[in-house]
Amino acid sequence: MNTISRFALLALVASLAACSVLESDKIDYKSAGKAPTLEVPPDLTQLSRDNRYAVPGGAVTANSYQAGLANAPGLPTAVSNIGDVRMERSGSQRWLVINRPADQLWDPVKDFWQESGFLITTEQRNLGIMETDWAENRAKLPQDIIRGTLGKLVESMYSTGELDRFRTRMERTPNGTEIFVSHRGMQEVYSSSRQDQTVWQPRPSDPELEAEFLRRLMVKLGVSQEQSKVIAAAGAPVQTARVANVGGQPVVQISEGFERAWRRVGLALDRTGFTVEDRDRTAGTYFVRYVPPNPNKSDPGFFGKLFTFGSGKTEAPLKFRILVKGQGDASSTVSVLDGNGAPDTSANAQRIVQVIADDLK
Repeated sequence: MNTISRFALLALVASLAACSVLESDKIDYKSAGKAPTLEVPPDLTQLSRDNRYAVPGGAVTANSYQAGLANAPGLPTAVSNIGDVRMERSGSQRWLVINRPADQLWDPVKDFWQESGFLITTEQRNLGIMETDWAENRAKLPQDIIRGTLGKLVESMYSTGELDRFRTRMERTPNGTEIFVSHRGMQEVYSSSRQDQTVWQPRPSDPELEAEFLRRLMVKLGVSQEQSKVIAAAGAPVQTARVANVGGQPVVQISEGFERAWRRVGLALDRTGFTVEDRDRTAGTYFVRYVPPNPNKSDPGFFGKLFTFGSGKTEAPLKFRILVKGQGDASSTVSVLDGNGAPDTSANAQRIVQVIADDLK
């Protein structure tokens, strides 16, 4: 009896210790599994063929990427820097500006995500895009006595019902590189009144989670823990974005010049699930794929298919061009063009404009 009591006491102490660790570190990701075999589409044969990584979601075009485009930075709303690394912020969006070429940053950034518990499923050096797999933040699991005592023996029985993935985008500048990190989340919800079936549904992106990973990436790139926390905590004025109608076409009006509007729209597209196939900064154009919401509730829709991989019909993605146009030094507009470059006034265009505006607020 005494032995059992001592064991229970030790388990309780271990559980309480685990709770204290959790309070000091809210992030502990574990990848959902091993990466599947790489399947390279015909137009990606010039890219890396490392068979440890996979490109999800079908073929992605890889048009010529103008790596040396001029990218003169505008006046930032908030800048904090240590050495050659600084963080800029506009509203809820943050990004890093680093005085190093992208080629020197690619491998350290890749190592950073793997060290953080993720697998890399997409690598497109020519577009500067890297994406992780879906992973679970195990720090959100309850640290009860049973789990604290048995540990890995019951690890598989616990689930948060949430998955996260992150996309990293690198933009080359005359003096270095800008790094953007965008989050996408899924949550498991009951799909029947008897609560015996579940489906995965998208949940809103988490700007604070993006900011935390940017802070940790700063540490990876040479900034101290204390300095990174001070930089990440710096505030910034909130910039306005609103939907308007110009010449019969829906647009987003942003109270910033082209350079910052370009950066922020790119991050908004990454956050909201668009696939950026190519971009032309000189013309202010993002080439994207988009799948409209599925009103048929019996069909899991596009995001549901991410987890069924081909069961059922595949919905053909629609292609658009997102045009960012500067209106002087202090304002810009964002409009939607169809796949041929003509102004689009359809319901999908109106929905895209609203999604971008909501993320920029």
